[in-house]
Amino acid sequence: MRASHIVILTGAGVSAESGLGTFRDTDGLWTKYDIADVATPEGYAKNPKLVLDFYNARRANCRAAPPNAAHEAIARLQREYPGRVTLVTQNIDDLHERGGSRQVIHMHGQILQALCAECGHQWGWTGMMELDDICHSCATLGAVRPDVVWFGEMPYHMEAIWARIAECDLFAAIGTSGAVYPAAGFVSDAQHRGARTLEINLEPSDNAACFDECRLGPASETVPMWVEGLLGDG
Repeated sequence: MRASHIVILTGAGVSAESGLGTFRDTDGLWTKYDIADVATPEGYAKNPKLVLDFYNARRANCRAAPPNAAHEAIARLQREYPGRVTLVTQNIDDLHERGGSRQVIHMHGQILQALCAECGHQWGWTGMMELDDICHSCATLGAVRPDVVWFGEMPYHMEAIWARIAECDLFAAIGTSGAVYPAAGFVSDAQHRGARTLEINLEPSDNAACFDECRLGPASETVPMWVEGLLGDG
């Protein structure tokens, strides 16, 4: 039976084959830093330059990375599927958009945006970020930070995400670790409301046992195959 509404949650595994590391990479960017130092409000307050330098590196990596076949397949599903497809991502890169997706819910913010810690203004930012940058809206000096959700902060768009999950009849988590809440709890909520659940991952996630079905392999191979199956199912 074809699903009328698919909710897709993507994590770092979708972008790994584009050259953007995941938390689990043994030699990735995250292994060179303590998360508490670079991805928390406390870390930013203690050493803002370290945090800005870290995200400057991630921004440069993002801009240099190309979308891969998984991003393009999800975009195709959004375009061609006869039902509704909601795309939620934990990723802060723009590879879904560059892969062709036009409606992406970024629950953890976007690396190519700035946020004013003083007035909350958000705007595009593609270059280096420095300590003496000025907010485009309130002109406060030194309040500009990356528009990303750090540990201890509330993810964006949660009401909209929970509403979409409540409506879906197929929930698919792609390239997620299953270790970070609230996203790790989405599968249980979807199941509770009667949706079928699917995990597509390179290896089983921390919450793999919560899914009805699991497909393992590189995202650039498994996601296009899954999409082909959905679009070919009459």
